[in-house]
Amino acid sequence: MKEKISNNIQIKNKRATFDYELLDTFTAGIVLTGTEIKSIRLGKASLVDTFCIMEKGELWVKNMYIAEYFYGTYNNHVARRDRKMLLSRKELRKIEGASKNSGFTIVPIRLFINDKGLAKVVIAVAKGKKEYDKRHSIKEKEDKREMDRLFKK
Repeated sequence: MKEKISNNIQIKNKRATFDYELLDTFTAGIVLTGTEIKSIRLGKASLVDTFCIMEKGELWVKNMYIAEYFYGTYNNHVARRDRKMLLSRKELRKIEGASKNSGFTIVPIRLFINDKGLAKVVIAVAKGKKEYDKRHSIKEKEDKREMDRLFKK
């Protein structure tokens, strides 16, 4: 009998929420090799400087870092290779239409392991923030932190 896999792997791209205004989110599967999924289950991945592009009707994630698996011998993977995202055709058309507009981009936000043990990536169609928007975000975060401090006392 199979036991349920309980993984709390949540790898986040904190920089994306600071640099971009997230408009629409999608959950996508990702094509991985055996050693890549083992490294993700150990939490050895990063979404820093990661972005997505559309090529020939397919969505690809670029520059995603997944550390080489320690026990991987000659079967090990390349740490920063392009990986294909798995989405329905309807979602791909929607993403492609939104990303063709000027100023919009596709950004991975979160990488996680679902209940079935599969790696999933939450991606967002996002619009870049201006400098004054970033300052406003910092101010909101500091205000929230200050309010939490006051109410804890």
